[in-house]
Amino acid sequence: MLRAQLASALLRARPAATRVAPAFARASSSAHGQETFESFTERYVNFFQSAQDLFEVQRGLNNCFAHDLVPAPAVIEAAVRAARRVNDYATAVRVFEGIKEKVENKQQYQAYLDELKPLREELGINIREELYSS
Repeated sequence: MLRAQLASALLRARPAATRVAPAFARASSSAHGQETFESFTERYVNFFQSAQDLFEVQRGLNNCFAHDLVPAPAVIEAAVRAARRVNDYATAVRVFEGIKEKVENKQQYQAYLDELKPLREELGINIREELYSS
């Protein structure tokens, strides 16, 4: 206890300009700018629109879903269209499974399903719940 009080008193006595960050803390790099959600959306929409084979589509999905955000419906639409363009129905269904895992609650998932319902009807895609209903 005495040691903690002494350390606290010494830290308060030091001027703020001479305080040093701990060795394990690293300043963030300013060389890389933060990508906005809009630029993320545009980048992946463009990627999926130009994807030519299943490997590219699946690689794009892995990269897209690895980020700490839920992709915009425009990205999901482009990904599903790309999966159908390369003739892979299973990947199109799994895109919706990925959305279900990424959202925070059932209401958000339902909002995605509602917004993308015309796309699903146009391309003839059923979600997993519809395919394996008990």
